[in-house]
Amino acid sequence: MKNLFSNTIFLAIIACLLWSSAFVGVKIGLQYHTPFQFAGVRFTLSGLMLMLYFNQYSRYRNQLLENWRFIGSVALLQTVIQYMLFYAGLDLLPASISASIIGASPLFISIVSHFSFHDDKMDWIKSISILLGVVGVGIISFGRSELPSGVKISILGVSLLLLNNVISGFSNVLVAKKPAMLSPIVLSSTSLFLGGLGLIAISIPVEGYGIKAVAPEYFVALAWLSFLSAAAFTIWFTLLQRPGVKVSELNTWKFLVPVAGAILSWIIMPDESPDFVSLFGMLVIAMALLVLNYSNRRAAKRVRLQSLKAN
Repeated sequence: MKNLFSNTIFLAIIACLLWSSAFVGVKIGLQYHTPFQFAGVRFTLSGLMLMLYFNQYSRYRNQLLENWRFIGSVALLQTVIQYMLFYAGLDLLPASISASIIGASPLFISIVSHFSFHDDKMDWIKSISILLGVVGVGIISFGRSELPSGVKISILGVSLLLLNNVISGFSNVLVAKKPAMLSPIVLSSTSLFLGGLGLIAISIPVEGYGIKAVAPEYFVALAWLSFLSAAAFTIWFTLLQRPGVKVSELNTWKFLVPVAGAILSWIIMPDESPDFVSLFGMLVIAMALLVLNYSNRRAAKRVRLQSLKAN
């Protein structure tokens, strides 16, 4: 059981399941709060939760002072810029188009990793896995939300979300190269906290005072989103820095996010139910992950054989 809870694939799935639950929470929260400010409050609270959890304040302070430039770069890139692009693009496009573009982020991350790491190159098996995942996300997205007649696709919206995917690739690569002595909890807590404050500061002149109303469900959604961001980002940052973990292969598990998101919507939302198109898209994503698993096992076997020959 201990090995299971430390297993990279298991932890990656847990992080993706946490992220998949964010869609419902964000949908609830945005009924009461403007986008940038809601995201800012959410991430600021996430950072505070992790700061309290760390509970070694002298060590925390020393790591922060020694690595403040790196932490600031992650906060700016991963939290402020990425989420501004995400919310701005989301506001200009139908949900189905947005979900398809965001769902393709593992492809962009793999391309960035290909040019950033000598041991994380794209091969034909990995390429097939990623392309299958992108197709599966597209099937689920368009199957769950029909494009209204007469709606024009915003080129600016598409460009913002594509840029969001590219920034996501660079931020994942940046975290994977973090200083060895910097704790993932220190990195995730401070980058979330500082990035959240940055989003709040930007939101005030752009959106004004963002609270539209208050209700118990708003606070429940905010609390859950803050917790899941703290937990998921810490898990992900930890996995990105594990020896032997490749950025492109780890991010392929993010194809689970739309699958789990669709299932949660069927369970929670009274007006949503399973349909053939969505189930077919999930099957395609399952095939993508099976191909990735095959690629990983083949690579591990090759490494073992090389090790045996060397000995």
